[in-house]
Amino acid sequence: MQTLPIRLHPGEDLRQAIEAAVRRHNCRAAFVLSGIGSLSTAGIRFAGADKPQRLTGDMEILSLSGTVAFDCSNSQSHVHMALSTVTGEVLGGHVAPGCTVRTTAEVLLALLPEWEFAREHDAVTGYDEMVVRARQAV
Repeated sequence: MQTLPIRLHPGEDLRQAIEAAVRRHNCRAAFVLSGIGSLSTAGIRFAGADKPQRLTGDMEILSLSGTVAFDCSNSQSHVHMALSTVTGEVLGGHVAPGCTVRTTAEVLLALLPEWEFAREHDAVTGYDEMVVRARQAV
């Protein structure tokens, strides 16, 4: 395992920037170990919902964690976060594209170069679930 701390800047898309950092290291499996920061817009899909909610305004990222996977060039991330709004309301769910960094985001990634994560349909759950495989030597 190799750790990779990154700092995101105002205007960056949280999820895209995390995926790009993993991709730059030619890695197909990574974890988001932790993350904090602020957002001006957020896309967050609540449990059981089909589509993400769009939120705007000053928000704090209280926690961030999940997996980042690449099957060839296709990203298959599964990242969750807890957010606090300007009124102190706390919301959590799946991170969707369109989460814009307001001032900063400080993220710690764990790269697993010897592994591959993929998402495949699971007949029991009915969802695409993570499959873990040892990465073939190139």
